[in-house]
Amino acid sequence: MKYTIPQPIGTTNESARHGWVHDRLAAIPAGARLLDAGAGMQRYRANCKHLEYVAQDFAQYDGQGDGKGGQVTGWKHDGLDIVSDITAIPEPDASFDAVLCTEVFEHVPDPISALRELARLLRPGGTLILTAPFVSNTHYSPYHFCTGFSRYFYEQHLAESGLVVESIDTNGSFFDVLAQELRRVPWVANRYCNRRPGLLLRAATALTLRGIDRLARHDQGSDEYLAFGLQVVAHKPAQAAHDTHSEQQKHAA
Repeated sequence: MKYTIPQPIGTTNESARHGWVHDRLAAIPAGARLLDAGAGMQRYRANCKHLEYVAQDFAQYDGQGDGKGGQVTGWKHDGLDIVSDITAIPEPDASFDAVLCTEVFEHVPDPISALRELARLLRPGGTLILTAPFVSNTHYSPYHFCTGFSRYFYEQHLAESGLVVESIDTNGSFFDVLAQELRRVPWVANRYCNRRPGLLLRAATALTLRGIDRLARHDQGSDEYLAFGLQVVAHKPAQAAHDTHSEQQKHAA
């Protein structure tokens, strides 16, 4: 058995999500055609070598945005296959065996329309792999429109789009999110207060993190209250293909 060193509480948001996505991609049969919707810098392209990978993005974020909140310098859109709005991707109905859309919906003005578009593009029996934050601090602004999505959003709108939920997993818990935000205090203090936390605050933070970690070991479901994000797998039933297309036409009317 491979031994893994436990990561400090509040530091697992990205690593846990990436591991989950890697596992879902590895389970897709070789040769399947996959759309990476809102692919950005295509961080999962390397995990799709067994697939026909197609990357789509609107390609307008430049890494600087409007300078507010969190930004990512050095952002590039090289190698995209499709440049378009996520609600109007220029591909025929039922073009893909699988669709990946990870950490994108908070940056879409109309996520429900985006979800309907991804459902349109799925072939009967196709799989949607989707992640988005449960809560979301301002990042990539001005392209930041939603602060998070609960399981009820997916249960409602996936069904209305003709998709069947296979699983909704949570990434992290209330205690993980609380610890993550405590670890961000130095950055926020420097950015917005032009000050660095003093010795007393650093000591109090370290002590508080230890206490949160101990509580987290006894957690019995705080992820229903708050988590880093939700990780969703859904599929389009074969018999639902015609009904989904009709639903798309109804909403377009």
